[in-house]
Amino acid sequence: MREVSNAHLVGRVGGVLRALSARNDSGALTAELARDTDLPRPTVHRLLTSLAEEGFVDRDQSTGRWFLGPELYLLGQTAGSRYDVTHHARASVHRLAEATGESAFFSALRGEETVCLIREDGDFPIRSFVLYQGARFPLGVVSAGLVTLAFLDDAEIDSYLDRTDLTRRWGQAHSPDDIRARIERTRRDGYAVNPGLVVEGSWGMAAAVFDPAGRPSWALTLTGIETRFTPERQPELGALLLHEAHVLSQHLNTPNAKPAQGR
Repeated sequence: MREVSNAHLVGRVGGVLRALSARNDSGALTAELARDTDLPRPTVHRLLTSLAEEGFVDRDQSTGRWFLGPELYLLGQTAGSRYDVTHHARASVHRLAEATGESAFFSALRGEETVCLIREDGDFPIRSFVLYQGARFPLGVVSAGLVTLAFLDDAEIDSYLDRTDLTRRWGQAHSPDDIRARIERTRRDGYAVNPGLVVEGSWGMAAAVFDPAGRPSWALTLTGIETRFTPERQPELGALLLHEAHVLSQHLNTPNAKPAQGR
């Protein structure tokens, strides 16, 4: 029974830290984290207080907002030598931003979410801010989450959609039937399109980056305003995404690979 209780506690701690990471730029109030994790506010406060004692979170006493703490930074630096792939991805993100003028991103699959790791803005002056470093979205939401979901095995897709209700937070456009229709198009085109489903007028396109087992473990994304993602331009943007995703997949799957070079 104690093992079950400890595992439950670890799950709650992990959930709070993940929720906080999604709000870390401006910090988060205890009540906000309680809503994000579906946990009682007193429980979240106790967890945050204990985490603060160990340096895993920090609190701004003037605002009451919580932030990820210095101990997590140190642990992340240590873990980075094994898990960090962003040094390979930065070149692809830069080329996409430079070639298109849009905002370009690199995201990683983590559990059943995509997490944005890199952002670089192009020179077009109007931008979308749906995606940002640290932003987390469930699979099937935003173009990175859609393209990642689309290239999983059919059994994984069925299992995920059968037990996940995305409509409660993200709207009816994220019903299983609608997502399956977008998965079909994504598989046909090779890249995913998000036609302003999260924020009206903010569009995105993404291509999957595959690990050595052929699993879509990362994604490259372009985002911008609707008028920049016209039907006539989408094939051009899609081709750029697919090219960079292919180059990056090759480099990430090659031992001792060097960062990708230009086209």
